[in-house]
Amino acid sequence: MKVLVVYYSMYGHVYRLAQAAAEGARSVEGVEAELRRVPETLPEAVLEKMGALEAQKRQAGVPVCTVDELGQADAIIFGTPTRFGNMCGQMRQFLDATGQLWVKGALVGKAGSVITSSNTQHGGQESTILSFHITLLHQGMVIVGLPYAFQGQMTMDEISGGSPYGASTIAGGDGSRFPSENELAGARYQGEHVARIAKKLTA
Repeated sequence: MKVLVVYYSMYGHVYRLAQAAAEGARSVEGVEAELRRVPETLPEAVLEKMGALEAQKRQAGVPVCTVDELGQADAIIFGTPTRFGNMCGQMRQFLDATGQLWVKGALVGKAGSVITSSNTQHGGQESTILSFHITLLHQGMVIVGLPYAFQGQMTMDEISGGSPYGASTIAGGDGSRFPSENELAGARYQGEHVARIAKKLTA
């Protein structure tokens, strides 16, 4: 059974969450999990001006996703940074190209889940995931979140991302804060949870 983790990460925060989600999925027996990036839409010169070029180069070994690969997966975990409470433009453009999958019903009945990152604690993590769910519902996917069975959601010991809608992290305004162990644990739990539900759906 194959779980695909499809993400966009400008500075590497979502990339780390995506890696953790894939680790969690792989912890389930018989599950193969692969990372895929969505195509970049910004020119290299712009990425350099934004200070994102080095982070992009660190992800160069992750293959760029094709639309067809989505249809071949048994479950998909999407990862996107927040952009004013919504998914980023790169992810939106990629998903807007999935019309043929919709026509064929290629994603109907498959588990779909979302992880995200925002600059600030209340920077749109929940709205980004919830608004992303609309696209998954139009594709007929079965939405999987991050249940409160993950006890890290209840922590009061630190500022932490994570909600019933999905794992998330907080980049800290200037982007210097990377996912905490609690946030990574949430992504791993979500990856495992998605894989277990996908196995039931494909049984």
